[in-house]
Amino acid sequence: MLAQLATADVNAPWNGHDTRVLIVAVLGIALIVLLIVGVKLHAFLALTIGSLFVGLASGIGAGGVTKSFENGVGGVLGYVGVLIALGAMLGKLLADSGGADKVVDTLLRGRAATLPWKMALIAGIIGIPMFFEIGLVLLIPIVMLAVRRSGGKAMLLGIPALAGLSVLHGFVPPHPGPLAAIGILHGNVGITLALGLLVAIPSVAVAGPLFGRFAAQWVPIGASGAALAVTGGSERGDGEVRDTGGAAAGGAQDPNATRSPTFTWTLITVLSPVVLMLLKAAADVWMSKDAALFPFLEFIGDPVVALLIAVLLAMYTFGTAVGFSVSVLSRKIGESLFPIVGVLLIVGAGGGFKQVLVDGGTGTAIAKIAVAASLSALVLGWMVAVLIRLATGSATVATVTAAGIVAPLAAGLSDPNLSLVVLAIGAGSLFFSHVNDAGFWLVKEYFGLTVGQTIKTWSVMETIISVMGLGLTLLLSLVF
Repeated sequence: MLAQLATADVNAPWNGHDTRVLIVAVLGIALIVLLIVGVKLHAFLALTIGSLFVGLASGIGAGGVTKSFENGVGGVLGYVGVLIALGAMLGKLLADSGGADKVVDTLLRGRAATLPWKMALIAGIIGIPMFFEIGLVLLIPIVMLAVRRSGGKAMLLGIPALAGLSVLHGFVPPHPGPLAAIGILHGNVGITLALGLLVAIPSVAVAGPLFGRFAAQWVPIGASGAALAVTGGSERGDGEVRDTGGAAAGGAQDPNATRSPTFTWTLITVLSPVVLMLLKAAADVWMSKDAALFPFLEFIGDPVVALLIAVLLAMYTFGTAVGFSVSVLSRKIGESLFPIVGVLLIVGAGGGFKQVLVDGGTGTAIAKIAVAASLSALVLGWMVAVLIRLATGSATVATVTAAGIVAPLAAGLSDPNLSLVVLAIGAGSLFFSHVNDAGFWLVKEYFGLTVGQTIKTWSVMETIISVMGLGLTLLLSLVF
């Protein structure tokens, strides 16, 4: 991967400005961590303050630093924001229509021995369009119901569900973290989606059903933890509380729905954007750009168009077809946007922080060190994301910060290699969730665990996903 770098600045001699901007970057990141963890400031404000500090101290100047920050915010949100909004709409309609219930009821039939694998599959399907915490609220009652029916241990089914949700959150568009990294690094969404699925499937298998057997032995609790699986607001280590109550809570169908979508139409709707983006990725790789079908596949496979098509389809399959009136459907579309405001602000501020790092020269200085040490953007991205994740507890902050730092080092890489850098950063952003991650407390309370039990189950599972993700991306980098 290093051989593909466009090298003029990266190979220039080390100078005093490089030393200065590195020190400033460390101080800026420390300031952001202090504001988020110590002062309990919202991550958006912390990133904004940190960005302005880094820009001024790097020598950009008072007049240019705000312009740099604004350009970074607009550059990321101009594309990523639309995708996050469309994904939220699709997830809201899936939950309120009863489509999620239909997937669960259909897949949970059969032998008890297959339940962990089916639970991971359910989490993977539901997790494609939904944020982690909304999927968790949907799945907790389902997990506990399956535990009661099977008479087994909660972690045997809980860990596969958590692994499926977490892997999708870290690796697969249209989730905010991967989309933010793609936007910052100018990656290809379709190729990242395809490679992300290749990384996600074995990661879920190992960290989910396989590790779940050990977790169930270490923490042999039953379904009693369901008593704490309450509905309402939840927080995912990104600095904001999101309302996940209402019809979505617990996977209950909205009373305005007079019937449920079929299992077939539910799968078609949820998976349609994935299929369209994969078709575009396949056309980019294998089809001649002069082919008559190529422009059409490029259009329908564009992430914005693919998700828009899915939302329009969902407005029928998860909307009017289940009995929602036009006014109810319009209200639900509007309600789906409220929980993502905080995420959009964080992603935007992360883009601004990235831009002042680039404009100030921090990224170039780090790239010089990485080139001298023969350290790839892939490994560096994972390491930086791990450090930010451990310090702040936020997967999103870790992702956007790491992507901004490695952006100069990733310049000139092919689309597949850029996608692997995105995935490595996503893997690092999941490393060892602990007490500074609100997701840690969400899992603890929903399953009725102690802090030690949560570390032995949830935290270890997240670490397995992170290490597996790095290992698999390194293997794939040998191919591209």
